Amino acid sequence: MSGTIALVGGDEFRVGCEEMDREVMRASGRHTPERGNPASVIVIPTAAVTGPAKAANDGVTHFAALGGSASQLMVLESSHANDADFVAAVSDADVVYFTGGNPDHLLETLRGSTLLRMLTEGLERGLVLGGSSAGAMVMGSVMRRPPLYDGGDGKDRWVEGLGIAPDICVLPHHERRDPAEVSAGLRQSAPAGVVYLGIDARTGVIGSRDNWRVSGFGKVTVYRYGDYVVYGAGEQLPPGF
Repeated sequence: MSGTIALVGGDEFRVGCEEMDREVMRASGRHTPERGNPASVIVIPTAAVTGPAKAANDGVTHFAALGGSASQLMVLESSHANDADFVAAVSDADVVYFTGGNPDHLLETLRGSTLLRMLTEGLERGLVLGGSSAGAMVMGSVMRRPPLYDGGDGKDRWVEGLGIAPDICVLPHHERRDPAEVSAGLRQSAPAGVVYLGIDARTGVIGSRDNWRVSGFGKVTVYRYGDYVVYGAGEQLPPGF
């Protein structure tokens, strides 16, 4: 995979995201607005089930203000994601960015879809694929879901993600969490062999394979082997984390 992935912890398109999202566009290698060559950015609001139009418009406005050539693709359900003509625009995009919202709906819509196949092919040609909160969660190999209270045991559930970012699980909006408590919880129930990335809002990890760096407003907490390490903006995550 030669493309770049951007996993963002939430609060996308807000004040504090500007330099991070400029970095996302620059990662395409084709973002030189000063020379009349802005990156082509497509915002997809599938997860924003209660307000997809606003989420898409916010994203387009945000990336355009940063010098990108931004548009929206209103993939709202599985029929859209499996319509090759409807999603054809992603073949020419430099950046495709999924908003936050409902991760279950986004995962169900993308899994096995024509759009997912096109995005995977796009990564091979150098596409930058970004997602915030729910948009980042679905890209990992594993996704954490809240406990079931209707007869369940009150423990976290773990479901299979899309595996675009292999052996990773994204824990978004991590600025709200105590790392020591999260670490203890992960030791009790989390699947082994996965690196857990606690990503603060307006913060992301950008890269691929063993080349990830932190960008944005806050911090990224890496949980592995029952322990955790906190990294700040500009820091490189170690190979294999």
